[in-house]
Amino acid sequence: MEQKCKYVFVTGGVTSSLGKGIIAASLAKLLQARGYRVTIQKFDPYINVDPGTLNPYEHGECYVTEDGAETDLDLGHYERFLNVPTSQANNVTTGKIYQTVIENERRGDYLGKTVQVVPHITDEIKRRMKLLGESGNFDIVITEIGGTVGDIESLPFVEAVRQLNWELGDDNTIVIHLTLIPYLSAAGELKTKPTQHSVRFLLESGVQPDILVCRTEHPLNADIRRKVALFCNVNVNAVIESIDLETIYDVPLVMLKEKLDKVVLAKLKLPAKQEPLLEQWKEFLSHVKHPKNEVQIALVGKYVELPDAYKSINEAFIHAGAANECSVKVKYVHSELLTDENVAEKLKNYQGILVAPGFGGRGIDGKLVAIKYARENNVPFFGICLGMQCSVIEFARNVMGHTDAHSVEMKEDTNYPVIDMMVEQKAVTQKGGTMRLGAYDCNLTKGSLASKIYGKSKISERHRHRYEFNSKYLAAFEKNGMMITGTNPETGLAEIVEIPKHPFFIGVQFHPELKSTVENPHPIFVKFIKKAIETKSL
Repeated sequence: MEQKCKYVFVTGGVTSSLGKGIIAASLAKLLQARGYRVTIQKFDPYINVDPGTLNPYEHGECYVTEDGAETDLDLGHYERFLNVPTSQANNVTTGKIYQTVIENERRGDYLGKTVQVVPHITDEIKRRMKLLGESGNFDIVITEIGGTVGDIESLPFVEAVRQLNWELGDDNTIVIHLTLIPYLSAAGELKTKPTQHSVRFLLESGVQPDILVCRTEHPLNADIRRKVALFCNVNVNAVIESIDLETIYDVPLVMLKEKLDKVVLAKLKLPAKQEPLLEQWKEFLSHVKHPKNEVQIALVGKYVELPDAYKSINEAFIHAGAANECSVKVKYVHSELLTDENVAEKLKNYQGILVAPGFGGRGIDGKLVAIKYARENNVPFFGICLGMQCSVIEFARNVMGHTDAHSVEMKEDTNYPVIDMMVEQKAVTQKGGTMRLGAYDCNLTKGSLASKIYGKSKISERHRHRYEFNSKYLAAFEKNGMMITGTNPETGLAEIVEIPKHPFFIGVQFHPELKSTVENPHPIFVKFIKKAIETKSL
């Protein structure tokens, strides 16, 4: 039977953080632009079942899909580049693999056999690698293998790739190996040895890479390309230069120039079809690189030491900036360092304040101080998830006079629990994958800021939370001037709060940043930046 779906595997060597996710997303974008149905999946070697329980300092943000999967942040890149939603099937961890195999063993599915890494673990990896391809929805599935070859935890994944390559045949699978060619300033030259050693390890594992994508700070000349090709046993045209760039959104165009997509299609025996249609992408890049305006936005959060903790928010600002032909300078402000005494000095130069999501009580007081400053000084304000909840707490304390108002997440015995745990969450004891996750509908109040931003009365947005606005206080809030303008049609859960008398004050329980893409920048971010531009010109 002819193999209908083709598989591309992306591995990494020498060091982590070389950009496998960006290369995978860029290749997928080019193949998509040539008319192929493409998806990307990430296989992570850590034993956590998903990133949902990982500290943002450990792994960056946890990206949530439409169907409620807590996934690796690389899935955000996949969606932002392809403008297509991912799902639970697009992110698999060692934890998920072992969990499934152990459950199978407990049920007796292996008929008393000794359960081993080979074949049982590798078979489950292969089954999941082929799952999306067997759905019939895709022509090409790109699989990014997390970590680097040589890591102990990556070995079963590399072995699974070897087996699939043998089972499906050379025309149906290819391996792209991303590696590093460092520049030694003392010697004044690029060094290929790290790449050679990385490829040698792959070869020892039985996997011959078909294409080498070489990260480098300096251009690769013809001699270096030939040397790498010779020692790594690949064609010269399969040695692809990936030089450091101004923005990740440049990568697809550079990979197009390097003909990565053509090399991939040739090796998979697929026609090149049409030339990639990337006019909208090029227009977006032009706006990013040649802005007509510039605004300063304060991102107030408690994980600001690691920008990846707010990756999707940062990217959403880039998309919204391009839509407004504006350069958005996001400055991180640590909420633990904000006080009533210094807030005016620290926030006076910003045209907008975003209070970021998070969990737990650390840094809450600083967030409340920032919100009060934005509210009282008519600075455009945007609160996301915990940021929205903090805006409710701040309003209750400083406008309604309930100085003890709080969230039960931070203070269980508060006399004014304006933020309470969701009813269905109160019996939950397990942490992983048990929050309110994924896409939910929201009805917007006619004439509200939210309805004007979206231009419609019903929306769907992604969530990740356990706590909610306490509806018991709804009438009191609205009487004092904070309106609930977005609600879930089934539960009545408050999704959006606004202060109509403020020039731009909006807090949302959901995570709009997760749905912002290059082709469809999120409307709240777009209008927030537009208002910041207007504020600057006053």
